[in-house]
Parts: sequence; structure tokens; C-alpha cells
Amino acid sequence: MSKKIVITGASGLIGTNLCKALISRGDEVFIFTRSVNKTKSTISNASNYIEWDYKKPSDWSKYLNNKDAVIHLAGANISGKRWTENYKKIILKSREESTKNLVEAIGSLKEKPSVFISASGVNYYGDSGDEVLTEQRETGNDFLAKVCKIWEDEAAQVENAGVRRVSIRTGVVLSTKEGALKKMLIPFRFFIGGPLGNGKQWFPWLHIDDIVNIYIYCLDNNSLNGAVNACSPYPVTMNEFAKTLGKVMNRPSFFKVPKFILRLAVGEVTESVTASMKVIPQKLLENGFKFKFENLENALRDLIK
Repeated sequence: MSKKIVITGASGLIGTNLCKALISRGDEVFIFTRSVNKTKSTISNASNYIEWDYKKPSDWSKYLNNKDAVIHLAGANISGKRWTENYKKIILKSREESTKNLVEAIGSLKEKPSVFISASGVNYYGDSGDEVLTEQRETGNDFLAKVCKIWEDEAAQVENAGVRRVSIRTGVVLSTKEGALKKMLIPFRFFIGGPLGNGKQWFPWLHIDDIVNIYIYCLDNNSLNGAVNACSPYPVTMNEFAKTLGKVMNRPSFFKVPKFILRLAVGEVTESVTASMKVIPQKLLENGFKFKFENLENALRDLIK
């Protein structure tokens, strides 16, 4: 049976692919967007496109009524700019306030959705060395860990309205269209690719197809609630990732980019790029989710054709 689903942040990498997958399987997708015309040009056949300003819930709250699910992906791009103090406030506020306003709007509805799925990140755990990280692990202490904690705390308030909540702690999504892999391909193509930082940090990756499937799995399975780690069950170190990428591209992979060089180039965001997080998707595995791409080499070969 098809579902009526509201999605924010649909124009991002995950949102675009998720909307297309849901529409393809017959669901009715209602997109909350800052730019209706732009979104229509990339995602066709949605049931409706609603002008979205998270600061003005009175403009969009009525469109939440009588829907089966709300999927909240919106938030300022973490690596979009240097982390000035002002931009860090934007990163936090765009997540905290938008989630708070959505949850309050859902709580006021007569016909509430059965599930609220909110994005989060594996950065919730912070730099954790070689420790194995499951959903039971407490939060870290750095900036992004605090952002994720506040983000999830706001999302969890929807449970007071009797709505199931899932916070998807997403790893590094691999796609050649956007994100970390796209940026790493450039030096490899010029034969100067290699690991970022010291290379020993754990790198929690997953294929774009798998993150889309994870959102759909969490949407359809009532047994999943709370925090859910979204990454391959086989994390690799940055050295292993670079070596495998070099193998797939038939390029060398020994040109390391030291942390201090990254800091000069992109500033404080370097801390998130070089953080070590050995994340395991325990809840997904226990609930029977099957990854399409568990193996890194297979994932990269699929993406880099």
C-alpha cells in the first residue's frame, strides 16, 4: 500500500535519490523546499511542492496533516563553507530549529504521521580511535557531536505525541555526483591521490544505494526506532580506503595529505574529515537489513564505471 510522505531537504544527495526511489515504488511524495522551481527540475512527479522556510511553520504546518510519514533531511551543508563562528551557528540552528518546529507542528495535528525520520550523523560519536561504535555508545565532545546530540534530542520530542522516531546516523555516503568521493577522485585522476590525515583513522562509508534503502527500511519497519547507524558493516581505515580507490582507478594511492595541510585548506572542518569512527550498524543487522554493497571494492567499482 502506497504511503503519503513529506520530505524536507529533498534537493540534497540523499534526498534526491530517496524521493525518486519512493515515487518509483508508488508512494506519494510531498516536498518541502526553499526553491520550488529548482526542485521540480531535478525531481519530477512529486505529489506536491511546498515552499519551505523552517522559521515559519504557519506557512506549511497544514501540509503535514493526514500523512503517513515525515522524513527530515534539511540542514546547512556541513562542508559547504569554512567553519567561522557564524557558520557554526548556522549549522546548528538550521538543524535544531527546523526539527523543533517540525516536531511541534506534528504534535498539533489531528491526523499525525506514524513515523518521523530525521537525519543525523556518525559524528555523534566524535573522534573515537579504534573503539567499536554501536548505537548504545554515548556522544562525543566535539562540535559536530554536540550538533548531532541536540538534533536528535529535538527529534526525540515527537515521541511525546505518540509518533515513532528514527534518527539515522549516516556515515560517509559514496557517490560520484556529490560528497567526499567526488572530491577525492580529482587528485587520483591526476596520479596524486592518497589518504587524508595520518590514514589510520576509521572511515565509516556506505554506497548511495544503501543509504536510500536504509531510509525506506526504517520507514516500513515499525520495529526500528531511536538511533540507527547507517554505514557498511565493514568499516575501513583511511589508508585502506585510499588503497582500494587507487586499485579500482588503477592509480597510485601513496600521496598523503597531512592534517596541517587540510587545516590550511579548509579550516576546522578538518577535524570531522580526519576523525576516527569505527561504526557498526548493529540495529540494522539485528533487524535483518541486507546491504547491497558490504564490500568497499565492489561499491567503488559500481560507482566508478
